[in-house]
Amino acid sequence: MPAHLAYFYIPQGYIMIMAVFVIIFSLYAQIKVSSAYNKNSQIGSRGGMTGRDVAAAVMARAGITDVEITETEGRLVDHYDPVHKTLVLSSDNFHGTSLAAVGVSAHEAGHALQHREGYQMLEFRMALVPTTRIAAGFAPFIYIGLMFFSRSVGGIFLDVAIVVFAILTVFQLITLPVEYDASKRAKVQLVSLGILDQDEMHGVNEVLDAAALTYLAAFMGAALNLLSVLSRRN
Repeated sequence: MPAHLAYFYIPQGYIMIMAVFVIIFSLYAQIKVSSAYNKNSQIGSRGGMTGRDVAAAVMARAGITDVEITETEGRLVDHYDPVHKTLVLSSDNFHGTSLAAVGVSAHEAGHALQHREGYQMLEFRMALVPTTRIAAGFAPFIYIGLMFFSRSVGGIFLDVAIVVFAILTVFQLITLPVEYDASKRAKVQLVSLGILDQDEMHGVNEVLDAAALTYLAAFMGAALNLLSVLSRRN
């Protein structure tokens, strides 16, 4: 362990204060995205295009023809799989014509555009996925160790915890520009393709901007875990 990490210390009282802030912010982000999505899922787009058609239109404009658009059960489980080149939309967004459905679908198509263009941050995140999955597998055991054996853990255990939480923190940090860029691309495409009128973009902005808060909350949580174990390493 590098010497400078051995003397990295934040009083536990400060860690607790930061933890309370992160918890409150995370709850706020979840409430915000749920509220924005529920509100704008009730507002239909004038063009009446389904989320599936929107995603297809955005990708077609970029010349993307090798990405499959599929439907899945669940709520807000939409994602783009760059490995299998699959854009997955929840049933509500796949068939929906609301501002929320249109915005989420365009956002996921934005990831497909990133992939086609070789967007560096997306490529970096993809490269980290295997390592991040391994780190995420260790995380529950580290939480248990810190929770029940906080006074006795040290040495190698904390070194492993630092590495695990550092990987997870870096992954969440890289996720921020990837998600923000996908939303930016989505907003541009929706207007330039004539899918939405400019005055309809307020609803899309509400949904995508609220979703951005959840990515920030995830990064803050990961960073707090890292700070906590670094402090314990003192």
